[in-house]
Amino acid sequence: MTTPPAKSAPPERLDPPMDADERTQLTMFLDYLRASVVWKCSGLTDEQARRRLVPSELTTISGLLGHLALVENWWFRVVLDGQPDEWAEALAQDPDAEFRVALTTPIEQLIAGYEAEVALSREIVAAREFTDTVRYKDREDLNVRWVVTHLIEETARHLGHLDLLRELTDGLTGE
Repeated sequence: MTTPPAKSAPPERLDPPMDADERTQLTMFLDYLRASVVWKCSGLTDEQARRRLVPSELTTISGLLGHLALVENWWFRVVLDGQPDEWAEALAQDPDAEFRVALTTPIEQLIAGYEAEVALSREIVAAREFTDTVRYKDREDLNVRWVVTHLIEETARHLGHLDLLRELTDGLTGE
């Protein structure tokens, strides 16, 4: 008889209110997704988090978490806040650098790094109006609302990947 996998308790994930202003709803949806990412990546060994379960060598739990941390860094710190791009050189040499670095980084360190990026992202958004704009790649303006909405899409898409990889790793399921 096979013992079913232990269910780890998800971190606190607050449901976005169904009747609130746009900022509250969008930021809370993003925070719900971010907490779900942390849940899906928690409680694994480094080997489990790095395990290749699909044909792509980089689509692993660790790789996706490293990518999501980079996405938070890029859109909030670099694009919205104008901070230097710490990844520019590495990504110029290898467009998948964040995935590869994550494959050699302990999962607990990746989670802590992701949570730190999320905290900085929240601060950057809190200091701005959703209608505030920045010039993007010297081509066009984009506003804070667009970045938050894009991060909802990006985080949700990769959370779906994490959900499948986690179930294949140890059977953990749940929304």
